[in-house]
Amino acid sequence: MEQKTNIHAEDNKQELTITREFDLPLELLFKAYQEPEIVEQWMGTKVLKLENKKHGSYQFETTDPKGNKHNFSGSIHDFIPNKKITRTFEMENTPFPVQLEFLEFESVTDDTSKLTMHVIYKSVATRDQILQLPFAQGINYAHNRIQELLKNLNN
Repeated sequence: MEQKTNIHAEDNKQELTITREFDLPLELLFKAYQEPEIVEQWMGTKVLKLENKKHGSYQFETTDPKGNKHNFSGSIHDFIPNKKITRTFEMENTPFPVQLEFLEFESVTDDTSKLTMHVIYKSVATRDQILQLPFAQGINYAHNRIQELLKNLNN
């Protein structure tokens, strides 16, 4: 499957940039990050809490194929509808420390939009560990799910 999501990671830096253009209007793309029902569908997770506001927080729960539950959570530092979300992201009960994410949404045309994610990790080593996981395939798969689900909602 084609990797439509681009991940740019410079050597010896503790950050990366993820970009993806969607065949979706800006408002619809933003809904994928704003509405719990849609988040659950494309992430394949249960939304326990999603406070979309400055100083809000979120918590998601997913179950692996063996039936083990895993939680992901964070704080929302800035939330401007159809523009940006600044948040932390933490995978609980893993060796990975919290990361800082800057999500920026922009309109390309009336029917297309772009998501740019700037992710900062605690260290270069942590970022490199994440990149050794099936991270690129996972984020591409998730973005493909957003495209499929919301394209159907748009029709």
